Amino acid sequence: MSTLRDDAIYLGKSVGADSQPQYLPLKWGNRHGLIAGATGTGKTVTLQVLAEGFSNAGVPVFMADVKGDLSGICMPSANQDFLLKRAEQIGFGEEYKGQAFPVTFWDLYGEQGHPVRTTISEMGPLLLSRILELNDTQEGVLNIAFRVADEQGLLLLDMKDLRAFLNAMNDQRAEISAQYGNVTPQSIATIQRALLQLESQGGENFFGEPALDLRDFMRTDMDGRGMINILTADRLMLSPRLYATFLLWMLSELFEQLPEAGDAEKPKLVFFFDEAHLLFNDAPKSLLEKVEQVVRLIRSKGVGIFFITQNPDDVPESVLSQLGNRVQHALRAFTPRQQQAIKQAAETYRENPAFKVADVITELGVGEALVSTLEGKGQPSIVQRTLIRPPFARLGPATEEARRMTRMASAMSKKYDQAIDNESAYEVLQKRAEKAAQQAEVAQKTAAEAKIKAKAPASRRQTPAEAAMMSVVRSVSSSLGRTLSREIVRGIMGAFKR
Repeated sequence: MSTLRDDAIYLGKSVGADSQPQYLPLKWGNRHGLIAGATGTGKTVTLQVLAEGFSNAGVPVFMADVKGDLSGICMPSANQDFLLKRAEQIGFGEEYKGQAFPVTFWDLYGEQGHPVRTTISEMGPLLLSRILELNDTQEGVLNIAFRVADEQGLLLLDMKDLRAFLNAMNDQRAEISAQYGNVTPQSIATIQRALLQLESQGGENFFGEPALDLRDFMRTDMDGRGMINILTADRLMLSPRLYATFLLWMLSELFEQLPEAGDAEKPKLVFFFDEAHLLFNDAPKSLLEKVEQVVRLIRSKGVGIFFITQNPDDVPESVLSQLGNRVQHALRAFTPRQQQAIKQAAETYRENPAFKVADVITELGVGEALVSTLEGKGQPSIVQRTLIRPPFARLGPATEEARRMTRMASAMSKKYDQAIDNESAYEVLQKRAEKAAQQAEVAQKTAAEAKIKAKAPASRRQTPAEAAMMSVVRSVSSSLGRTLSREIVRGIMGAFKR
């Protein structure tokens, strides 16, 4: 095939009489996208192909590795026979060479990558309520807690800060309730129990300092390739709400921190959200509105989001309508609901007269997909049945040695691997409690001393005349005593002389 385009990511080659290379233009990389398909149909390979393409174009990437099979991107491809066969099949044989990519591993638990932390304050009451699975009343109490802590100048950095402040808030609930609304011991106790449950799941590792600086995701290596940031999420997936809320927090922080970028030749960062349905399952209306707002507006900050899920209907229609780049792998139609989902998915594509989309979706083989990307002035391209190219990097997990070497070479170790416990609400409240205890002890001691003095008999001061008289009496008594003593001695001595 001809030399690959510099302004687009090569995805593969369409099938049919008029077979053509299929590209995703970098210019439209921030218009978001969807990778969908049943388990085992090739979604992970497509994700890796896109990540490699963005990295080679100098665009940093973030993606969560929920099954542990994306870490191999830090190693070159082993060039297995089936990969070489696919490369030859699509005329990609000459360009297909093994290549390792610059990778930084992250891990919420700090075990298989650099720790990822944020503070309680940065997470905010809305997302924290989502993690803790609080109802509306409890969420309201948590909102009040954040408000009062801010007014009192107390930093909520980690979980012990929030627990300590909730205890202090319980002691002051009468005053707080009078100003902000009813705060009950029951709601506070429920939040405390939810915090304890989150802590037992390892959530306390997520809150603290040093907090993640999202600019550290937006780096390139010495060759100008975008850094591929991989969040190890196989253990994190055991707490699906924590996983989904953490990724939403990241998107929200990117939206708030990044300046407007306008229309650029390529994105600043591309974010892959695997198992995207977890973000929307049982999400309250306020959270769905936040997701929709972030997806709609973050593209103006130069950030592209790709949702990876099994079925397009896992994503709400308000979000799905904003995903301009689509890669649809095979879907299964065993139930009426699945058949309806396929029909709806087919209707979202610009029709190709060569085939019926609804029929082809169920016929696609592994590593084959329906591809429609934005082109020209941003209009969707005609959907094409496409053989996805093989990735340049290793398919599957990296070796333990490769992971270890990658982490050792990372510049992020000194910044994030060691936790820091700065003074915050817990320490301030502890000092206040100690000072109050000391003051209470002093007050108690003073009261006890006053009580003792009150029980003692009253003393009376002598007048000057009384003092003078007592002095004369003491002097006379002393003089008489001495005279009497001499007379007695003399009498005794005289008796001896006789």
